[in-house]
Amino acid sequence: MEIINKKKNINDPIYGFITIPDEFLFDVIEHPWFQRLRRIKQLGITDYVFPSATHTRFQHALGCLFLMKQAIHVLRGKGVEITPVEEQGALLAILLHDIGHGPYSHTLEKSIITGIPHEELSLLFMEKLNNQFNGTLETAIRIFTDTYSKGFLHQLVSSQLDMDRLDYLSRDSFFTGVAEGVINTDRIINMLAVVDDELVVEEKGIYSIEKFILARRLMYWQVYLHKAVLAADVMLSNIFTRSKQLGEMGAELFATPALKRFLQEPVHDKEVLSRDDYLDDFSKLDDSDIFSSLKVWILHDDHILSELSNRLVNRCLFRAEIRHKPFDPSYVEKIKTATAEKFRLNDDEVGFFVSEELVSNNAYNPDHDRITIRTRDGDLLDVSEASEQLNISILSTRSEKYLLSYPKDL
Repeated sequence: MEIINKKKNINDPIYGFITIPDEFLFDVIEHPWFQRLRRIKQLGITDYVFPSATHTRFQHALGCLFLMKQAIHVLRGKGVEITPVEEQGALLAILLHDIGHGPYSHTLEKSIITGIPHEELSLLFMEKLNNQFNGTLETAIRIFTDTYSKGFLHQLVSSQLDMDRLDYLSRDSFFTGVAEGVINTDRIINMLAVVDDELVVEEKGIYSIEKFILARRLMYWQVYLHKAVLAADVMLSNIFTRSKQLGEMGAELFATPALKRFLQEPVHDKEVLSRDDYLDDFSKLDDSDIFSSLKVWILHDDHILSELSNRLVNRCLFRAEIRHKPFDPSYVEKIKTATAEKFRLNDDEVGFFVSEELVSNNAYNPDHDRITIRTRDGDLLDVSEASEQLNISILSTRSEKYLLSYPKDL
């Protein structure tokens, strides 16, 4: 029998070599459900604006694994007790935190399946994997759902300063080429500590935390909420809204078998999706299912689906206007009227071509959970209280803008 070396090194452009620390983690990574993440881009359709942003959820998950391993090493060095079982649980929880993402990540999260966020889908996959691997993911699931006795382990997976955010800021900054997103992950992780089961940051790491919060704010407006990216997202979402309408009406639509099921039989209920057949079909979906369909839908008889698919495939994106105040209704109505005339649309159909969206950016939200700074005197302060260089209270305020998108060629 061939003996496989499961403690592999993976070369990563952000961190160098990432070592798979044990054989079970390797087996989970090799599972088809996890391998699917190779075929889902981390930033969806953002590469239409930042051409090199083609990195995947698979790369991101491995990066999070690397950072979690680093954080556990640092905390143990400061006397925090983390058993081998807890370490493996935390590594599995962060490795699988995004396994429930569908094609094109957040863009189609509310289109293919409605009312079920990707975090709940990730939990469904983890529970199924736990059954397949004879209960070996129990600790990981409890850490992921914040039901484990050591709450700081959950904070490493999901919080204002988790390994997920540290990796995606570094990775997205690297692959988009947006230098404003660069953060010092080594410094941040080395400043972590635990006080009364709460993850805290040593005071001398506060400048790195300030940079982290500012970088997150800038990356949202420069990348994640870039107006052209938002316009492309709206187009893709509208295409799938239209395709689901047609599918429910029984129209003939090209689609892979897995995708066709979700077009014709919309899922709104977690209990339905948890059935093995539905989850198995969802586990077969990735970006290639979507783009293959878009190319064929260019030739569809429905002029709305055809027009939108053609524009997106060939990157004829909608014009996007973004403002700090709502658009004048008369201005929007004028655009809708011109659009309806040009594309022969009725009042119910014009919304596929003219969209108004409210977008918001909240880089730090202390109401959800806070980033705690431990001062040299041992006091525990929210970063907004401890910061001297930046007005974190301003960065924590929700910033809202209004987006209007419509065809350029009116």
